[in-house]
Amino acid sequence: MAESASFVPAGADLDSLRLAARSCHGCDLYRDATQTVFGRGTAGARMVFVGEQPGDVEDQRGEPFVGPAGVLLRRAVGDLGLDPDDLYITNAVKHFKFRPAGKRRIHQTPDRTEIVACRPWLLAEFAQLDPRMVVALGATAGQALLGPSFRVTRSRGVLMPWPESAYHPEDFAQPGGSAQILATLHPSAILRADDREAAYEGFVKDLRVAAAALA
Repeated sequence: MAESASFVPAGADLDSLRLAARSCHGCDLYRDATQTVFGRGTAGARMVFVGEQPGDVEDQRGEPFVGPAGVLLRRAVGDLGLDPDDLYITNAVKHFKFRPAGKRRIHQTPDRTEIVACRPWLLAEFAQLDPRMVVALGATAGQALLGPSFRVTRSRGVLMPWPESAYHPEDFAQPGGSAQILATLHPSAILRADDREAAYEGFVKDLRVAAAALA
């Protein structure tokens, strides 16, 4: 398995990174996925959402959060009055991991090796961004940003300083000490909840904390 870092062009802007990521063979997930799904948004976005990985719809369309989870996220963004043009949306892992089940493709959670393998792309994105707020959507995103011991169930909805000590301090040097991070559930977890509306209200409550801090 090749190192993902070898596919990442040094100092490239977001458009160049997006193009280069199409050819990444840094982990084995590329073999079965339809395509790489890179982040979308502008470098000037003040809020960055980081999810887990693309789903089935995202894998087919090549854009993050355009499936059912994306519909729910856009609903929350609208309910909070956030400007979509002020957001950058990406995933910790850029390829869809799944197991086939007849004609369906069933989501599988990326393992630690795959999260680490894709990390150079996430770092390269953040090197081109300067957000004031980062929202980790779900456990995988939280662990990718804050380390493997992070548990979203213990810290959801809580504003935290940028992780200066997570992994290597130089990893996320671009936002500096002014950025904050907040973790919440992944929208797909809301869709699986028994009481979906109650789960959605809790999701929006978490995001309202981030929106208020950004304002």
